[in-house]
Amino acid sequence: MLKFRLLDRPRGLHPVAVPVRPGAPLPAPLAAAASAAGFEAARGEALRLDGVEERTVWLVGVAPGPQGMEAAGALAAASMAEAVEGGHGPRHGAIDARGLSPEDAAALAMGAGMRAHRLPHYGAEPPPALRQLDLLVDSVEAAEPGLARARALLRAVGFARDLAAEPGNILTPPAFAGRLEVLSELGVEVSVHGRGWLERHGYGGLLAVGRGSAFPPRLVTLRWPGHGRRYREAPPVVFVGKGITFDTGGISIKPAAGMEAMKADMAGAAACAGAILSLALRDSPAAVTAVLAIAENATGADSYRPGDVLRTASGLQVEVVDTDAEGRLVLADALHHARGLRPRAILDLATLTGSIVTALGHQRAGLFGNDEGLRDAVMAAGEAVGEPLWPMPIGARHREDLASDIADLRHCLPPGGLGPGWAGRFLPDACHAAAFLREFAAPDEGERIPWAHLDIAGMDLREEGKEAGPYPLPPGPSGYGVRLLDRLVADRFEA
Repeated sequence: MLKFRLLDRPRGLHPVAVPVRPGAPLPAPLAAAASAAGFEAARGEALRLDGVEERTVWLVGVAPGPQGMEAAGALAAASMAEAVEGGHGPRHGAIDARGLSPEDAAALAMGAGMRAHRLPHYGAEPPPALRQLDLLVDSVEAAEPGLARARALLRAVGFARDLAAEPGNILTPPAFAGRLEVLSELGVEVSVHGRGWLERHGYGGLLAVGRGSAFPPRLVTLRWPGHGRRYREAPPVVFVGKGITFDTGGISIKPAAGMEAMKADMAGAAACAGAILSLALRDSPAAVTAVLAIAENATGADSYRPGDVLRTASGLQVEVVDTDAEGRLVLADALHHARGLRPRAILDLATLTGSIVTALGHQRAGLFGNDEGLRDAVMAAGEAVGEPLWPMPIGARHREDLASDIADLRHCLPPGGLGPGWAGRFLPDACHAAAFLREFAAPDEGERIPWAHLDIAGMDLREEGKEAGPYPLPPGPSGYGVRLLDRLVADRFEA
């Protein structure tokens, strides 16, 4: 993680980045160089100037928009990192935020930290990277609270990104659960339920998905208790995360091309864990619990099969159609578990369907749910932190399509399941998945709990040449969802 230091003046001759707003004046020497190079701040570009008072200076344009300052911080870190990686730059730099508000300074730090984060490396020697950044501000005291919040979020997002980057042979379900134990040091109550507990309590969806693996599944709860009587006695907000540590597709096996990316099929659970870490680091007063359904969808002699009927923890019997639609089965049990906590709201995150990527690409996640107020709050939180969503429908027909002749419902449709000419890629699978999950999160009978389902497939990984967010990050896990959930709790459940 990039280290930050707040200063009111430069120390040493480290390279420095100077954020430039469109139309803002520059000192004469810098202005002349910028004009000669055709530098335009509004385009969000960087210009390197060497030998300015014996140091390297980058002019970094602040493009218009709510994430403009954050993007400028990322661009500054990227410029410095490029010099470090090229072997001709120090690992210590600075950003001159003097004259900017404390909020702008924090945004610069957030962007720089997001861009400078380095994922786990297994080679003999990790590649060189930017290690420390001085943030030059008018008042260290005024800037400290914003930087503290940025540090907490960067640590939490980095935690989620690192988890999603781990190879499947290293982050097995038991290992994933073990990695979460560290949160107990911050006051998070960590409970890990293994195969025996799951069998006794009838968690048939999670057990079936994990049955073909040598590494048994886990159901993990992370409880941040909040503080103050008002919050401790209130029902918790519950996050639910899909944690498939590797997804072969099971017997309905995936094509080989691209299967290596399936080590990140636990990005939803990683985001939920990261959000809990963020709440603990900033000592949120709100009570929040995460329920993580963790399994490996492998092939083996005991793998579950298309045509099987599974009894889930809720008692509903589910007909299996495609073992590569495993995420909704593990979430079914996790959502039932979440309902048992009598929450004030449930939000589940999952890299669930290719269908949502077909619909929304790599620009937005899909948002489903049963409560307009919660939906609008989630949308607002996503826009505020640069993790946008788009509302999607659960129509009556989507639920009708899941009718089964031999069980309470089937969990998806086969290719051509809507009749001749309806190939698999034309099925509204994201809507079908949401309709299925609603049966466990918000059934018609009983107490109505506000619920939102975030299908984050397409947003969990940043691929080369494909932007998924307000500014470019290196390829790999994005940590999408951590900041969104943290902001949602701050705006809606801490007030």
